[in-house]
Amino acid sequence: MKNLKLFLLSTVVLTTLNANDISQEEIGKVLFFDPNLSANRTQSCATCHNPQVGFIDDRDNGVSKMASLGDDLKSLGDRQAPTASYAKFSPEFHFDSKKGFYVGGQFWDGRASTLEEQAGGPPLNPIEMGMKDEKEVIARIKENNFYVDNFKRIFGDNIFKDDKKAYEAMTKLIASFERTDEFSPFDSKYDRYLKGEYDLTPLEDLGMSIFFSNNNNSCATCHVLKGEDREGETFSNYEFHNIGVPINHKLRAKNGAKEKDLGLLANPNINDEKQIGKYKTPSLRNVAVTGPYMHNGVFQDLRTVVLFYDKYNNKNNTINPETNLPWDEAEHKDTIALKELKANAQNDRKVDALVAFMKLLTDKKYEHLIEE
Repeated sequence: MKNLKLFLLSTVVLTTLNANDISQEEIGKVLFFDPNLSANRTQSCATCHNPQVGFIDDRDNGVSKMASLGDDLKSLGDRQAPTASYAKFSPEFHFDSKKGFYVGGQFWDGRASTLEEQAGGPPLNPIEMGMKDEKEVIARIKENNFYVDNFKRIFGDNIFKDDKKAYEAMTKLIASFERTDEFSPFDSKYDRYLKGEYDLTPLEDLGMSIFFSNNNNSCATCHVLKGEDREGETFSNYEFHNIGVPINHKLRAKNGAKEKDLGLLANPNINDEKQIGKYKTPSLRNVAVTGPYMHNGVFQDLRTVVLFYDKYNNKNNTINPETNLPWDEAEHKDTIALKELKANAQNDRKVDALVAFMKLLTDKKYEHLIEE
């Protein structure tokens, strides 16, 4: 409801301006919040990527935010909607021959190479926004004179003569909004620490040391792109790995999914069995406020995630604290990245320190969510 009000408000404000004063980013923002681009006019991009809570889907959906409900209010996905914050920094999907890994793209399996491709996916997905085809989406666009006038101004008077081109224009506008600083302000306590504007607590300082440690593998093996003390760090190298995430049985009981999630192998551009069960390393920006965690939302608490990694190296770490049962088996065992997961075992204080450090990566506008 809040997102719908924001859509209506932004439309009213922008339509009062001179057309030439309205930027592509502003039009993209209106599109991002527009529920009319879904089959039943109930869902927008912002529904599953709510700007007020770190650009994730914060609706409970009966599964504790593990997956998103579709526009039909029945369909339930099998993966958590990843945060759209800092998504613009993920490179186009490609194979890095030097590293030997696939890298980049959007979605958990990288199937959309760019932000534009990602923006074009949900409206046509039958279990998301549920529109039949590009023509149907553009028909909704043409209902709104604000869109018609600005599409013609930006892309030419003939833009609506080809539905495919008009649809691509829509994705370009949405992507332009997603590239604004609203999605990636780099103003967290960590960023302020780099500028000398924030003093780390002893626990946060310890967590940062562990995170960036060069001893054996560390979090930085996969979650650092530029390096320690570097401005603009996104905390992901955007590679694809299988870290042994188990099936989310609670989610499967609700959505009825029976087939295993193939991970990177589900990407239509991939035909290599060795890629089964691999998912893109997510950015840790805003990680403290964008749970639940893993591609299927199987873990609710950030501390559990740290303990999950630690179980590969700590013989005393055998119980999942969220279930009080032994850690469940991986959905795909054969491709687990054991080499990358090998690291030093952590004690309770070090686990707490890592969590404290990751909380530092929260954008300033979301810091109140941690306190709450």
